[in-house]
Amino acid sequence: MRPILLRGGRLIDPANGRDGLFDILIVGEKISEVRPEIKEYPVDTEIIDCTGKWVLPGLVDIHVHLRDPGYEYKEDIESGMRAAVCGGFTTICCKANTLPVNDNPVVTEYIISKAKKVGLCDVYPIGAVSKNLEGKELAEIGEMVKAGIVAISDDGNCVYNSELMKNALLYSLQFGIPVSDHCEDIYLKGTGVVNEGKASIITGLKGIPPVGEEIVVFRDLVLAKYTGGRIHFDHISTRGSVDVLRWAIERGIEYTAEVTPHHLLLTEDAVCSFDPDTKVNPPLRSEEDREALIEALKEGVIQIIATDHAPHDRLSKEGDYVNASFGISGLETAFSLVLKLVWEGKLPLEVVVKAMTVNPANAYNLDAGRIDIGKFANVTVVDPDLEWVVDPSRFYSKGKNTPFKGWRLKGRVIKTIYRGKVVYDFSLET
Repeated sequence: MRPILLRGGRLIDPANGRDGLFDILIVGEKISEVRPEIKEYPVDTEIIDCTGKWVLPGLVDIHVHLRDPGYEYKEDIESGMRAAVCGGFTTICCKANTLPVNDNPVVTEYIISKAKKVGLCDVYPIGAVSKNLEGKELAEIGEMVKAGIVAISDDGNCVYNSELMKNALLYSLQFGIPVSDHCEDIYLKGTGVVNEGKASIITGLKGIPPVGEEIVVFRDLVLAKYTGGRIHFDHISTRGSVDVLRWAIERGIEYTAEVTPHHLLLTEDAVCSFDPDTKVNPPLRSEEDREALIEALKEGVIQIIATDHAPHDRLSKEGDYVNASFGISGLETAFSLVLKLVWEGKLPLEVVVKAMTVNPANAYNLDAGRIDIGKFANVTVVDPDLEWVVDPSRFYSKGKNTPFKGWRLKGRVIKTIYRGKVVYDFSLET
C-alpha cells in the first residue's frame, strides 16, 4: 500500500482545534504527519492535491440500519458499507432490529465478522435492550458487550417499561455503554403515521402527537439522573423535546442527543404530497419544530447528527401511505444535505463537522472522529463547490427510498480513505 500525501487542503478537525491549510502524510494504515507543509516523504508516495477542498476526519454515524441478518433484500452489510463510504462515513453503528434480533453474542459476532471481511469501514453493532425487542426481559447485555457491542437500543421500539429502562441504565453503568432510546409513547402513537397537526388535518391520516416523544424524553432523563446511567436520545424531532433537554442541562443531568438531516431540512408540508418516501418515524414535524432543532444543534443542546439510515425495498414503499414502511435511506446524502444549512447561514460549518465526527464518537466511546498522528488514517475529502443532483438510482445502498430525489446540492464527498486506503473515489464515477 503506497503512502498518501494529502496536500494543501483545509483541514477541519474540531477534536484537535484545527481549521486551516495542512498537509497530511499517511504511511501504511496510520497518520504519519500533520503539518502546514510536508516537504519530505517516501519516493513512492501518491500525492493527492486537495487545494480548495476540505479534509475532515472520517465521518461517524451512530444510527444505521444494515438489515443484515434477515432482511438482506433491503440492505446487506456490504451494500450498507459501500453506501457509508460514498457518504464519507468511515465509522458506523448498526441497530439491532435484524432477524434474528441482535440480542445475543452470536448475532453480534456474525455482524462484526462479515463487516471485517468487507473491510470498507468500521462497523460497530448496537445490541438490543430487551430480548427480541419485546420490552419484557433484558437481553444478554454482558455477553454482547464481550462480543463487541458499543451501546444498547430497542430502536424502532421505545423501551416503554420504566422498570426495564431503569435496569438497562444500571447495566450501562456496569459496562460503560450508553442506552439509546427511541422516545415514543406507544399508546399516544397508536396507529399514527404523520405528525398530529397540519399534516394530519390536511391529509386525513392518523396523527402522531409530538407530546408522545416529549413525555418519554422527560422520563428517561429522570431515570438517568436517578441511576447515574448513560442515556442517548435517538432522532429528536420536536421543540418540546428540545425544551425538556434544556431543562435537563439546567439541572446538571448528563445525556447525548441526535437529530437527523431529514428533520433538519423537511417539515410536515412534504407529507402532503402523499409520497411514501416522506414517511418516517418520528414523523416530519412543523416548521417551528425544525427551527428549534437547528437552534438546539447550534447551541449544543443536541450534539450529534445521525442519519437513521433506513433502507427499504421498493415494494415496502409503494402503494398507500398508511401501509408503507417508515424510513429514509440517508447515508449517501447526509453530509451534502446538512451543508445546505451551512450555505444558508443557519449552521456554522464547524458545528456540522463536530456533530458528524468527534461528538458521535465520544457518545459511543469510539476511537474515531479525529485526525491524530499514530492513529488509523480515516479521512474524508470534500469538494465544497461541487454541485450534484440526488439520483437514488445511483445509490450504492439497496434502499432507493429518499424524499430528496431530484434535489440539487452543493458540496460532495469526493474521496473516503479508510485505514490508509482510498475506498471511495467520486472521480471514478464520472
